[in-house]
Amino acid sequence: MEVSTALKLQKIAPLPNQTLTQDSKRWNSIIKHHTKLKDDKAILKTYTQMEAQGIYADSSTLPLILKACGKVQAIEKGKKIHNEIWNTNLIDDVRVQTALVDFYCKCGLIEDARHVFEKITERDLVCWNAMVCGFVGCGCFEDAVMLFREMEREKLRPNSVTVVALLSACGEIGVLRSGKEVHGYCLRNGLFYCSAHVGTALVGFYARFGVKVTRDVFEMMDFRNVVSWNAMISVYFDAGDSWRALELFEQMIMDGFKCDSVTILMVIQACAEVGSLDLGMQVHQLAIKYGFNDDLCIVNALLMMYGKGGSLASSLELFESAPTKDIALSNSMLCLYAEIGSLKEAMALFIRMRLEGIQEDERTIAILLSSFADLRNDLRNGKSLHGHVIKSAIEKNTSLGNALLGMYAERNSIQDAFKVFDDLSNLDVISWNTLILALARNGLRGQAWELFEQMQRCDVNPNSHTIISLIAACDDESTLNIGRSIHCYVIKHDIEINPSLNSALTEMYMNCNDEPTARNLFESFPDKDLISWNSFIASYVKNNQPHKALLLFRRMISLVDPNFVTIINVLSSCTHMVNLPEGKCIHAYTIRRKSSLGFDLSLANAFLTMYARCGSIQYSERIFKLLPRKNVVSWNAMIDGYGMHGRGYEAMLAFSEMLEDGMEPNGITFVSALSACSHSGLVQKGLQLFDSMVQDFCITPELAHYGCVVDLLGRAGCLFEAREFISLMPVPPDASVWRALLSACRVYSETKLAKTIFEKLIELEPTNAGNYVLLSNIYAAAGLWSEVSKLRMQIEEDGLKKPPGKSWIVVRSTVHCFSAGDKSHPQSNKIHAELKSLLSRVQKVGYVPDLRWVLHEEEDEDKIKRLFSHSEKLAIAFGLISVSGGTPISIAKNLRVCGDCHEFCKYVSKLVGREIVLRDGSRFHHFVNGYCSCKDYCSVILSFTSFSALMIRARSTCPPNLDFNCAPLPLVEAGELAPIDVLGLHLWNSVLPICTISLSKASANFCFSWKRKMRKDIHLRTKGEFLFACYLRIQGICRGRGPPGSSRFSSPYWTWADRGGRRAQAINLLGWRARIG
Repeated sequence: MEVSTALKLQKIAPLPNQTLTQDSKRWNSIIKHHTKLKDDKAILKTYTQMEAQGIYADSSTLPLILKACGKVQAIEKGKKIHNEIWNTNLIDDVRVQTALVDFYCKCGLIEDARHVFEKITERDLVCWNAMVCGFVGCGCFEDAVMLFREMEREKLRPNSVTVVALLSACGEIGVLRSGKEVHGYCLRNGLFYCSAHVGTALVGFYARFGVKVTRDVFEMMDFRNVVSWNAMISVYFDAGDSWRALELFEQMIMDGFKCDSVTILMVIQACAEVGSLDLGMQVHQLAIKYGFNDDLCIVNALLMMYGKGGSLASSLELFESAPTKDIALSNSMLCLYAEIGSLKEAMALFIRMRLEGIQEDERTIAILLSSFADLRNDLRNGKSLHGHVIKSAIEKNTSLGNALLGMYAERNSIQDAFKVFDDLSNLDVISWNTLILALARNGLRGQAWELFEQMQRCDVNPNSHTIISLIAACDDESTLNIGRSIHCYVIKHDIEINPSLNSALTEMYMNCNDEPTARNLFESFPDKDLISWNSFIASYVKNNQPHKALLLFRRMISLVDPNFVTIINVLSSCTHMVNLPEGKCIHAYTIRRKSSLGFDLSLANAFLTMYARCGSIQYSERIFKLLPRKNVVSWNAMIDGYGMHGRGYEAMLAFSEMLEDGMEPNGITFVSALSACSHSGLVQKGLQLFDSMVQDFCITPELAHYGCVVDLLGRAGCLFEAREFISLMPVPPDASVWRALLSACRVYSETKLAKTIFEKLIELEPTNAGNYVLLSNIYAAAGLWSEVSKLRMQIEEDGLKKPPGKSWIVVRSTVHCFSAGDKSHPQSNKIHAELKSLLSRVQKVGYVPDLRWVLHEEEDEDKIKRLFSHSEKLAIAFGLISVSGGTPISIAKNLRVCGDCHEFCKYVSKLVGREIVLRDGSRFHHFVNGYCSCKDYCSVILSFTSFSALMIRARSTCPPNLDFNCAPLPLVEAGELAPIDVLGLHLWNSVLPICTISLSKASANFCFSWKRKMRKDIHLRTKGEFLFACYLRIQGICRGRGPPGSSRFSSPYWTWADRGGRRAQAINLLGWRARIG
């Protein structure tokens, strides 16, 4: 009757003499009628007809239309409605606004929903609930909890809808404490006792933390419905306690509750698990009584229950009486035949399926093959079925391939098994295990070992079944082989595995890149203690899976009290991901638990290191100053932190204070100090440190120290001196030493030396594609495109792959990763739009794309596109639209930041007035108001050595209003002033590479001079915009004296000044000063 009425209502057309208001009311009534019928498609169709006639919904009907859009995922329709009402009074109606929030949430557009929500001036409880539920539905569980806190501050009292959503969020993020707080709120405000939905939500929440507390909550519920009972029954069934599930079902029936199909299905499965055929038959009668006997899911469960209970006749009767038979029901019957070895009946049913038009799938074939496996001499049937698979063009996926492989393995047909194995495109662990087991059974132990080693090379993780099948197998010829053998021995001999042994086995599998087995050992072990948790967290950290380590830690703290070892391990995860917010949370957690954890210097040092390596050197300094005592690790962490942030002078000061404090430095101290000198261009100080390490502290240099010195000289442009230093090393240089020098060749375009270094590198690392790429970049920068082409072809021919550059940013505990040109992010359109806007704005204030950083031979337009799609630019754009104003944008990159992106960051930081913290592959860059903490050390091409010589080498043409000649000059002695040309400076409005300064023993007597000179300064006007002059104080370079005492050179820091609109910069040279202004 309702349907016919709806059809009549749809046919009503507006009469010409009726007013627009009357028409609108009629159409709105039709929509409301469709809403009662829950016909969302009809609602949208009706609204489309209204639009065609120029009639629009009112404030009471529009929410119904938006709700329908959300249910059928009509995103474009909903957005269109939003745009149409933007400038109308409807947009201010709280019901419409709430409906928009709900629509965007249901469509997964959580940011759009958040935007609408924040625009609402008068929010009611329904509006807040819509946003909270939306966060939960979109998986933003922590945001839901935060919004709930904000809701409390607004003095709004949550209702049952609010707490149900909030409990779901707390359960998903595993926060037991927050869930208990919500539970307490429900008890205080009577929500728990008056709403079955709240009680059911609490049951679902506590189910994640234990059966006992869940049952206690269930018993306290005054109001229960069938969903509540189902939730509790499911808790017992999922926990493996099927008898308790059945007892609870019996109590449910005795209390007068009518079960639904979900209840019946779970109870049938529980009967099958405990093998209670009598109880299963009674449940079957209930299913018939309630009219569920036609539900194929329930019929399927009953069929399996009777079969497992030994009543195959009942299963067959049930199968035959089913009104309709699908492939799932037929496969279940086939499975029962296979389990009892009834091959004849199974084949008969298979033929019947084909005659009745039921198309078999891969599971059908797998079941039949398993039945053939039990017949030792029946290989022919198996091969016939294999032929049928090929002829029928059934999709040969991994599971079907494994079934074929298992059949041949059981028949000991090794040759046929290898053929199937080689034909499989996607091998999984079962494939490998099956063939390894077949080889082991046939005494082919050597081939089994070889196959296991091949399995490792293919990155397929073996599991415990692999170890059981094979006595011992691993790609490590020493310890891992022994470990595998021990594990097999333990399993075969049923030796008790205590927590320590289980932790050791778990760690071994993780180190072998076999996470599934390791996880299985950990989760299945009933007596996990603190050591077990710490070991598994440490294994994740060690195997470069920091996010999983953090997730495991969050779960752990709800079950086991951590110790300082736990915190140290999990802090390493934060450091790896540069996840400062998570590190702060762990710090706060540790402070709250200070009484139980106590003071531990190792833990304090771990926090100090975490803050330094996550970009907050200020917090590291605070912790360092508050330490009641310090050890060498504390000082090393602080020196290393200063070095990473480009604060070389502070690092040297800390080193001096360390010595004054009576602390003896070790090898790691000097690695940190030398690295700090390298990052800050303190060449002379670095060389003095290296000499002091050997002469004063009697520390034998290791490869790490030699590598730092090579990097120090290379960054300063002393390439040939660095090469000579390597030749004098008493130990053979490793790849990292040569690579440091090769990187310097990239900066200074030394192609000949780079070729020599590259030949050394490929001898040590023939499969490292990064070395090829680095040399290719050097050739590209020098314009040697033919050499670039040869190298790239060689990389392809050798099958080498280099991990792509990527940048990531952590926003609300979620890591967002970007690669060059990345469009895979859910907010890709917004990100690229923001980036486009940024580029346009920074170009207006002077940013010019530096095409020299595009190492491809292509048109300038293509180069610009390539530059604008760099991963760090995408991460910055995302940070600007995702991180609240005033908060620094912290970004990490796995490779060194390019010069163009470095310049871009400077402009953006000044333009938007926010700090940008970028950690690249070698250091931190803090961009504040257009300045970088690295002081553009790599942007100004300066090189000095400790020789009494100076050469100025022009890299570009002389300014148009000046001539220059090159004339030999006398050697510049210490203490004299020498005129120096304008350097290649990155200015605010343009890049002006004029010339490069370099000290070189080979060409000591040459210096460029200009015809037009003033009495003291050399004035150059470039493009009519800037006026510069530069002096270099040479005093101290040769004899190692301290900085001159004049005020011009007294400060060791970079300074900037603005003189009449002109920029002036003071540049640090070897710790002394040269002024450009």
